[in-house]
Amino acid sequence: MNDMAEQRYLKLTVAYDGTAYHGFQRQANAITVQQVLEERLATIFGHPLKVTGAARTDAGVHAYGQVVGFATSGTIPAANIVRAAKSVLPPDIVVVKAEEVSADFHARFSARSKIYLYRIYNAAVADPFRRNYAWHVTQPLDEAAMDTAVQTVVGTHDFSAFRAAGGPPVSPVRTIYEAGCTREGDMLEFRFWGNGFLYHMVRNLVGTLVDVGLGRLTRDGFTRILAGRDRTRAGITAPPQGLYLKEIFY
Repeated sequence: MNDMAEQRYLKLTVAYDGTAYHGFQRQANAITVQQVLEERLATIFGHPLKVTGAARTDAGVHAYGQVVGFATSGTIPAANIVRAAKSVLPPDIVVVKAEEVSADFHARFSARSKIYLYRIYNAAVADPFRRNYAWHVTQPLDEAAMDTAVQTVVGTHDFSAFRAAGGPPVSPVRTIYEAGCTREGDMLEFRFWGNGFLYHMVRNLVGTLVDVGLGRLTRDGFTRILAGRDRTRAGITAPPQGLYLKEIFY
């Protein structure tokens, strides 16, 4: 970057199909969304880029509204970035919005809340066209029971029971503003809106809620798992392809 040029700070909203990528965050020996963004966008800004993402989505996870921020000395107007990015990015990564922000904006630390969706394809026979975009569960699921159980996570709780090992050393206390489960035909969708999420928290919640939907666990049993703060008592980690980062609020 030319230090003599005036720096600008940009915020991009990015959608991507995570199927082909080993998550968002750059890795040494695997292709990630961050790497592709940095390498391809550098060609339109005229210098190497280092972007910061709001969420470090895992391999196979998708996003409607990932947010990245970066400093640039490039002069391309924000209004032209969406069109220019389309010409250099692969079709499974799309910049959907670009705007200038102040120097104190941080994609991750400035975020106030996020919405995640999780989709389950609930049918006896697999659908090859949904295999990368939903968790296929063959046994019938009771969405009403799961919706009733998931309401118990609304509010401020210690989510240690749904926290995977390997995440950053942060407080397990999070506030969930809304949560629910709905069905449309064979597709089930969970929605979680909260001020923050622990490593694999949504996938671990869904894995446990599926036990409720299968009749293996009651609503009260789910509530006791939440209160118990013991990951070994909760269900499996739902697979990544059903998870979507929907929106981030600042």
